[in-house]
Order: sequence, then C-alpha cells, then structure tokens
Amino acid sequence: MSPTAPHLSPSPRPVESDLAALVARAGRLMAGPGRTVLGIVGAPAAGKSTLAERLARELGPGAALLPMDGYHLANSVLTALGRRDRKGAPDTFDAAGYAALLRRLRAAGGGGETVYAPRFHREIEESIAGEIEIGPQVRLVITEGNYLLLPQGPWARVRPLLDESWYVEPDEPLRLRRLVDRHIEFGKSPRAAHAWAHGTDQRNAELIASTRIHADLVVRPAETVSSPPPAGL
Repeated sequence: MSPTAPHLSPSPRPVESDLAALVARAGRLMAGPGRTVLGIVGAPAAGKSTLAERLARELGPGAALLPMDGYHLANSVLTALGRRDRKGAPDTFDAAGYAALLRRLRAAGGGGETVYAPRFHREIEESIAGEIEIGPQVRLVITEGNYLLLPQGPWARVRPLLDESWYVEPDEPLRLRRLVDRHIEFGKSPRAAHAWAHGTDQRNAELIASTRIHADLVVRPAETVSSPPPAGL
C-alpha cells in the first residue's frame, strides 16, 4: 500500500485466532518489497504488546518492535497542560511526532540508515529517548498502540503509513481484570485502580473500539491473551 493512499477496509472484519497463521501473515508482509509497517491496535490490556512481541520474536532480526507509548507527553508537560489526570487519552501523546517517525522509517527502508525511537517505562511513567534501535536490516516494523486507527487530528496521519493493521479484541471482562491488576502492580490502590480502569481507561477503550472498522483483521487469539500481559502492554 502506498504510504499516502487512502485506506478503505471491507466489512465485516475477517477474524483470526491462530498464532501460527498470524506469524505467517506477518512473514508475508516482511517478505514484500521494501520496508513494511504492521500496526497492532487495541484497548488498554487487550494483549497487543504480547502479540507484537511474539511476532517479533518468531520473525527474528528482520522484524523490529515499535510501541506507540514512547510518544507519551512527559508528566511535567501534562501537568502544565492540565491533562495529567487523563494520561493515556489521545491528546496526551505527541501523535504528530509518532507519525513523523513512521514516515521516516518507511523512507529509510533500504537506505542504510539506523533510526532511534523513544521507549516508555511504566515503572517511572516516562519515556526515554533513543532507546529503540531500528537498523537497516529491519524489513518489517511492528508498531502497537491504542490510537493507530483514530481518524481525527494528527492521529489521522498514522493509518496511511501502515501496510496492514490488526485489531486485538479479547474477552472484555478478562481485559478489565488484567487492567486493574496492572494498575495495582504499578502502585495504585485497588480502589483507585478500579476507578481508573473503569473511568479514564474505559472512555479511551470505547473510543478505540470505534476505530475497529478501519482494521484489516480482528485478532482473538486465546494463545496470546490467556496469560498475564507484560508490564509494557
């Protein structure tokens, strides 16, 4: 797909539940001409990081993982903007910067350039610049995050830069339980974790669900969502 072409997805979405089939599908993208970008989308704690990490591991050095979370705005910036209590909402990320990175990665494919990207650290709730290295050997960039299919504002620049997009859709009660557990693991009280997961996070999840129609594939793989997600999910 051209990086500037409009994307039109058929309806209803095809559904895949087999990890081996997903690896094979990603492998076909990696084998295509030039560098390609696969976007994996889902609500918080949907399992998108787990799936993306497994794909990258199975595909080897020709694939690289790029989480969207590295483009969280810093806490000091969110505080100054009055958005600290909504961290994770679409306007709490540098969406334009993320889109610019994807565009650069596509342009750099085959050009011998190494590109560096920021990584988000949940234990400190901040991103650190330049921690992710994507070298010229990478044929497939697997990027994952919440708002890759959002058609509003600077997020609208992202979808045309994806050669394919997958929407991860697990069992909803399971997703909410895992999300609450994650907030507790990183320091919230059980009451605060429940309130955040069912408040701020749920509003974001409903917005993300509205973008499902723009995905090429819906993923419901029990194998990738049955175990607890890693901290960066």
